[in-house]
Amino acid sequence: MLAKQVITDQQGMPMGVFIPMQAWKTLTLQYPDIENVSSDVPQWEKDFIDERLAMAQQPERLKPIESLVL
Repeated sequence: MLAKQVITDQQGMPMGVFIPMQAWKTLTLQYPDIENVSSDVPQWEKDFIDERLAMAQQPERLKPIESLVL
């Protein structure tokens, strides 16, 4: 049986994965709704991530890890 293969771009960065049909059929049996999964991230989630990233850029919010451990 063929193994999964990572597909890379010209710089060697991973861009996708090739999954053999038999492995895909096994996945769809284990996870029947897998084909209904959308790769689109909802806007509210993007906004939340942007907000958290902006907060992380504020130096006054950054603390050494040692100060957070009791």
